[in-house]
Amino acid sequence: MRAAARAALPATIAAVVLSTRQPYGFAAGVPGYAPPVSTEPASSPSSSSSDPAETWRRVGDEDFVLLTTFRTTGAPVGTPVWVVHDGDAMLVTTPSGSGKLKRLRHTSRVELQPCSRRGSVNDWAPTVTGTATVDADPDAHARVEHLFAAKYGVQYRIAMVVEQAIRTVRRSSGTARRIIRITPA
Repeated sequence: MRAAARAALPATIAAVVLSTRQPYGFAAGVPGYAPPVSTEPASSPSSSSSDPAETWRRVGDEDFVLLTTFRTTGAPVGTPVWVVHDGDAMLVTTPSGSGKLKRLRHTSRVELQPCSRRGSVNDWAPTVTGTATVDADPDAHARVEHLFAAKYGVQYRIAMVVEQAIRTVRRSSGTARRIIRITPA
C-alpha cells in the first residue's frame, strides 16, 4: 500500500503544479488534468475568435509566451518570458544585458506565442506580431513591478529574490532589469 501511494505521488504533484491556467492544453498529458478552455486548434471552426485584437489579448493573458526576436541575419530566437498587459501593449521584463535586448537594437519586430514554462509551443497556438521598444528609463521596472507581482504572485517574488542574491554575490551594479513594451504591429 505504501509503495502504491509513493508511486502515485509524482503524478499528483505534477497535476497540482501544472494545473495553472494553460488554455492551449500544455498539461493535457497529466492524469486528472482538465484544461480550463478548449484545446482545439485555432483554425478549428468552433474556435472562439479570429479578431486580431482578441487574439492579442488572449496571448497576453497567458502565463508564459515565447518571445521571438530576430538576429541581424534574420534568424529567429525564441525565449519563454512572463508578460503582462499595460493598456493595449504587453510588457516583458528581462535582465539587463540579455540577448533579447541586443537583438532588439537591430530590429523591433517580434512575435509572441503562448508556450509552456520551458518554451514548448503547440502547433495550433496563435502567433501575434508586434513592435518592441526597450524602455529607456532604468527605473521603469520599479514602476510596473506591481503588474508582474499581481499576475505571477509568489513565483515572481521568489525569482526576483534569487536574482538579487545572485547579483549581490557577483557584485553586479547598474540596472538589474529592463522593460520591453510590445505593441501590435
